[in-house]
Amino acid sequence: MQKFQDWFTQQWAIFLGKRIDPKHVPWLMGPFGSLGTIGDGFVDHLAEAEGLTIERNSSAQGLISSMHKLDLPEDEFLRLSQMVIDFYENTALYTLKFSAKWNPFFKLFGKLVNCLFSNRIGQLNIPTKSYQDPQQISSEIITLSDPKSNEVKYTVWYRAFVPSGQVLYSGVYSTCMLPSGKICIKAVFPLPKGNATVIMSPSVGKGGELRLSSSGKKFGDPGFYFLLNDSKGDFWSQYISSFCDELVVYCLEGNLYAEQTLTLWHLRVVRFKYEIHHKPKEFLSTSRQIQKRWRK
Repeated sequence: MQKFQDWFTQQWAIFLGKRIDPKHVPWLMGPFGSLGTIGDGFVDHLAEAEGLTIERNSSAQGLISSMHKLDLPEDEFLRLSQMVIDFYENTALYTLKFSAKWNPFFKLFGKLVNCLFSNRIGQLNIPTKSYQDPQQISSEIITLSDPKSNEVKYTVWYRAFVPSGQVLYSGVYSTCMLPSGKICIKAVFPLPKGNATVIMSPSVGKGGELRLSSSGKKFGDPGFYFLLNDSKGDFWSQYISSFCDELVVYCLEGNLYAEQTLTLWHLRVVRFKYEIHHKPKEFLSTSRQIQKRWRK
């Protein structure tokens, strides 16, 4: 049975949102979750529903198959750090550590969201502790492909805490073209009967860093969207312009880092800092052997 808090947020999305026709907003649509726990379980349901083949722990997969898909201006692309390009095109070859610093004003709100939703459904578990020492995150790329064409239809980035295994994020990553013609990175996080979708506009800073911004003003802009498929089969979307996600991925002294800042009404909610490391060759060799045995 559906939990009351899930039903309540769905009614909120209907009341404040707008009805959409999926055929008219292909740039916005993405996988929806079913009732119950999300975690990585939605991957199996999605593969079964669409007849797709699942590949886990591939060492040759990235969030984006080619950074050229972002259609950046030539001068920006030439300035973009090669280490940043390699991370996005070969994400499975990297490990992550992170630390978090909350604005005390929003910390209680974060705990409430985790208590009512995130811990239960295994999705969007934003940590409410302000970690000083970097925490290890497991990072797995899961692809869902058409068995006839072998074309990858969905790329899932599954991240969890080490060693507890608690899910942090389980999102589907791709690119999309907004009505304005702008190419953006899209992250879809399935939720019960819907999803949370973040669309981020890319640019390159003077130091070669990749900057992704979800800041926008209206429906059709980069930003944060809630989507819902109600009991009648209708689709709804709510655009939340007050909530923004800013991510900067950069290279410093030969090492790769990222800073992510979430803001609400222009006030900082929480800031994450990531250390991004290339996996050791020994680990990759062992991983490939496991994959071969698994395929057999």
